[in-house]
Amino acid sequence: MTTSLTREMLISQDHSEVRVAIAENKQLVELYIERAKRSVVGNIYLGKVTDVLPGMQAAFVDIGLEKNAYLYVDDLRIEGAQVTGKPHKRQISSYLQVGQSVMVQVVKDAMGTKGARVTMELSIPGRFLVFMPYSSRRAVSKKISQQQREHLLELMEANLPEGLGAIARTAAKEATPEDILADIEFLTRVWSRVNKQSLSVMAPDILYTEVDLAMRCVRDIFSAEYTSLTIDSKQIYDKVVGLLKRSAPELLKRVNLYRSKGDQLFSRYGIEDAIALSLKREVPLPSGGSIVIDKTEALISIDVNTGSFVGRNTLEETLLKTNLEAAEEALRQLRLRDLGGIIVIDFIDMEQGESKDKLIEALRELLLRDRTRTKLVGLDSLGLVEITRKNASDGLFQLISEICPHCEGEGRRLSPLTRKIEVDRKIRNYVTGSRLQSFLFAVNDETYDIVTAAGVNLTASIKADTGKEVRLVPDHGLGLIDFKCLIEGHNPTSGETAATRFFAKR
Repeated sequence: MTTSLTREMLISQDHSEVRVAIAENKQLVELYIERAKRSVVGNIYLGKVTDVLPGMQAAFVDIGLEKNAYLYVDDLRIEGAQVTGKPHKRQISSYLQVGQSVMVQVVKDAMGTKGARVTMELSIPGRFLVFMPYSSRRAVSKKISQQQREHLLELMEANLPEGLGAIARTAAKEATPEDILADIEFLTRVWSRVNKQSLSVMAPDILYTEVDLAMRCVRDIFSAEYTSLTIDSKQIYDKVVGLLKRSAPELLKRVNLYRSKGDQLFSRYGIEDAIALSLKREVPLPSGGSIVIDKTEALISIDVNTGSFVGRNTLEETLLKTNLEAAEEALRQLRLRDLGGIIVIDFIDMEQGESKDKLIEALRELLLRDRTRTKLVGLDSLGLVEITRKNASDGLFQLISEICPHCEGEGRRLSPLTRKIEVDRKIRNYVTGSRLQSFLFAVNDETYDIVTAAGVNLTASIKADTGKEVRLVPDHGLGLIDFKCLIEGHNPTSGETAATRFFAKR
């Protein structure tokens, strides 16, 4: 399934947010959004321990955010020395006490009810190196050739201060020795400033702030593997040009400022449509099939359907083609939605071992494109594939959507007949329990259309059964089967009701 890959990066800014899109072969595969509330991943804080939980082998740390961060025993580092002992034998209460100040770095933003996750294993990223001030380890990205790796290791060994570690990033394969030395000097200076500040502030306080989203993506992701970087903000464009002039001037010719009085950048490249599709449960495939994505607490399941696709040759070829399309789309959606945890894909059963091998090989190639750590478990006899994927955010779906107040995340809502019956029952219970004779109720606007439709006439039915006068008005702010009594009173001798007086005043 090996195909040539064209990568592009697009950065768009408006008054509400900054968005960074990564496209492969003109298809959106990753999207990052930064609003007023920025991610704190990468920030370094001087925090204060507020609670130590031996049973969970974790501690809560106040770093000045809304929720306390949590620190696991495996992420401890005391006085510059790695915490020793096997994980199951370590006792966090032996290393941390309530009120103690600790320098920590955020590795995962707060998600749901959980606070941010932090570590005492600090790292500071540069363009070509990731600096690790509490480690003596020197390593190089596995995506760099063996010869280059040896050369980079020699450079780091010769120029890194003793006792300080670093990892050469994939971008380092394009760097000159001068670039590497400049990165070492810059990162050493940053760490010196952070360390010095930690001795002069009171916890909780921030010591190091990671750069904003646009600059972070350019620094960490943009490389010679990208054909272009298009930006629609002059302010961000100037900052990016300034960064690349210092760190990768050979990439400057690939950076473009988007100017248009017509389509917005993301609309022009089809990004907006792709974002809208990422909220859908069902995603179509090119040949007419589809995949259905369901997220539960335990795992994410993806079901593959042939749909209208019947193929031209044998059934086996049809199933293989659908499964290959599904594999590509499923893994694209995992990246785009940033879904993590256990993912189970239910492919369509195929008989031939050769077809199954082609599918597994395609999955392996597709997973290599994912910058997030993943693991593929083979195809079983039922056609199920298990993938584990690490993520560090709530994901796109949670960021740009919210739980429906009517279905509360179930994905379904009450049928029209059920809504009619429920509202009828609630209003009848209310009026029969009252000594008053006339009522004006507000109900959900959609439900109002149901209970006042031709041939239904709920109010006439209630009057016939109870002898009481009921009028209804729509209110879009109410739940599907909720109601609100606006006016109630006695029937005047003239026959005028509280409801008719209400409407007469409007």
